[in-house]
Amino acid sequence: MNDATRANAAQIDYWNATAGPTWAALQAQLDRQIEPLGARAMEGFAPQPGERVLDIGCGCGQTTLALAERVGAGGAVTGADISRPMLEIARARALPAGAATPRFAEVDAQTGDLGDGVFDGAFSRFGVMFFSDPTAAFANIGRSLKPKGRLAFVCWRPFAENPWMRTPAEAGAPLLPPMPAPDPNAPGPFAFADPVKIWDILEAAGFRAIEIRPFDTKIGGGTLEETVALSFRVGPLGTALRENPHMAEPVAGAVRAALAPYETPDGVLMPAAVWIVRAGWP
Repeated sequence: MNDATRANAAQIDYWNATAGPTWAALQAQLDRQIEPLGARAMEGFAPQPGERVLDIGCGCGQTTLALAERVGAGGAVTGADISRPMLEIARARALPAGAATPRFAEVDAQTGDLGDGVFDGAFSRFGVMFFSDPTAAFANIGRSLKPKGRLAFVCWRPFAENPWMRTPAEAGAPLLPPMPAPDPNAPGPFAFADPVKIWDILEAAGFRAIEIRPFDTKIGGGTLEETVALSFRVGPLGTALRENPHMAEPVAGAVRAALAPYETPDGVLMPAAVWIVRAGWP
């Protein structure tokens, strides 16, 4: 294992042994939950027919297929991810009519060979917050872009602004052993919560014309029981329960009560807060 690969070894292991199988198993529910956030970022990215596009951290492939449909049969899309279980789901998904046939690559976007001047644009839905060296990662992504290429991604704003994840965690916390406070600079879902940090990373990596805008909406759509079950598998509550599975039953009652006020005729819908980021390559 070389130094670059070793730097991301923890994330590679996590997304293959722990998170990847979970996301693969819950693919339909998670796609439904975060689809509107990715769709908003894709509006600004505006993929055009015939373009070549990179999908960073493509996961189970929903965004890759959406990009393939936008660029059409005359274009090309590469979905890049480090999670083999999620890529297996992506490769098995049906292709939309008239779409480009995507290529799915098991590659670390920080250290892997993405090509040189290959893509018109790079896109990501929650796939860029997990790099051990984000400046190096974005520089590598930038090198894969053609001159005047573009970047667009969506990432989470602070945990405190995201009740969809915070509410279940807070409901379960009094019943569980204290969890260590997360390191805001470590790779993880909220690593890009600070827009100044995002700006500095992108600028240091060589991007220009940087634009960071907030977007708020409600996400979910599952039944109350589905939403409780999802909160037990992902996010900080899921992490805590993996270490304390014997507390699942009492925690379920507390979480169910906390989520009940968010029930609507369209399922449980909860506030989500993200950054929509755009930038250009020289």
